[in-house]
Amino acid sequence: MGQLIKLQDYISRYEQDIFTYPSRFVRLKKQQWERTRTNWENEGVDAANLSFPQSLLEWEEENENDKPAFFKKLTGLFKHNQKKNNQDINQVFPTPSEEDPLEFTASFSYMPETIDELKRQFLDQLYRFQLKWASSTVLEKSFIHSKYYFEENLKFFLQRFPDTFLVLYRPVFLLKKAPIEVEVILLTPTDAWCITFVEEEDSAVFVGSSERFWLKRTNKEEKKILNPMLTLNRTERIVRNIFKMHEIDFPIHKLLVSRNGYIDYPSAPVDIEIAEARNFEQWFQLMRSLKSPLKHTQLKGARVLLQYCQTTSNIRAEWGIVEKDE
Repeated sequence: MGQLIKLQDYISRYEQDIFTYPSRFVRLKKQQWERTRTNWENEGVDAANLSFPQSLLEWEEENENDKPAFFKKLTGLFKHNQKKNNQDINQVFPTPSEEDPLEFTASFSYMPETIDELKRQFLDQLYRFQLKWASSTVLEKSFIHSKYYFEENLKFFLQRFPDTFLVLYRPVFLLKKAPIEVEVILLTPTDAWCITFVEEEDSAVFVGSSERFWLKRTNKEEKKILNPMLTLNRTERIVRNIFKMHEIDFPIHKLLVSRNGYIDYPSAPVDIEIAEARNFEQWFQLMRSLKSPLKHTQLKGARVLLQYCQTTSNIRAEWGIVEKDE
């Protein structure tokens, strides 16, 4: 399950500590999935007894009454990671204390009858918690648009790719005081992918060119669409320039995706990759087969990209509502 480290201009938990949260997510997901599956296999009679993975948000909300202790722990976490950032990647990620209440009990809408149904419900629950991680912290929150709870392309990245893939979904970069929304950025342990979807009706054919507009052809009509390479190239330039400024050596790819259609682009530049109906499954399986763990360079790249992202959030109600733009 890919990790959503930035969604639009919403505040993200990963912005606070990119060197801790990715590995913690992987660890918690694995632990809680094993527990959920074991409960289902051994008990299987009461859906309410099945445990789902808890986002740290719920854990912290449950402990907000102990604010002095919480802030002491939060401060200690930042100091700890500041010392660890330049050490070996395996030492950067501390193992959570066994005393931390990192789970909660949730009820299924119905008792899953098969392991596949259990996985689907598990992933759907986890998807909603990921949206909370990507739109709130203990102190602040952003008001997330309801459409993202049903965004199929976002679910595609978060539910179909490995846990070690980091996703910036249409982030807003703040460059020279100007906000610029870009396309999807996918950071794998070995590469950065700038991705644009070119998808409309099933079996549509998109005829590419260097002009401002492309042609979309279906059985019923032919019409012009804005050249998707314009936003894709802009996304890639921003990522490349940020990496260059911070001396991060990380391969960057540009990808056009049309899972249900075809892209006819005979004069495509050599640095463009295309995954459409004829070859998408091949590209997809190649990505899913990447079993590499999180890498230090990957996390450094994520950190510098997050530093240039715009964040719009409010202090939580219990602290007083104040709009914050970074």
